[in-house]
Amino acid sequence: MEHYNHGKKLVDYLKNNLKKGYTIESLKWALIGQGYSRTAVERAIGELNKELARKAPILKEEPVIKYEIIGEDNKPIIIKKPWWKRIFG
Repeated sequence: MEHYNHGKKLVDYLKNNLKKGYTIESLKWALIGQGYSRTAVERAIGELNKELARKAPILKEEPVIKYEIIGEDNKPIIIKKPWWKRIFG
């Protein structure tokens, strides 16, 4: 039970400092420098990643595919619609 509580404290520490703008890598080495074992820190980072993944929104948008025609000079060629298609669709 004490080990779980200790890991939870590390996860909370990481979460709070990520909100402040610190990177995972800098927090990892700061904790190791403070005497925490590398495996405990990496386990806490793994738990944090799992927790953040559960809270992340699921994107339901489909990607937009854009087509371009590239000319011989490696610049895109713009094809204009005839005037009557611009007016009448």
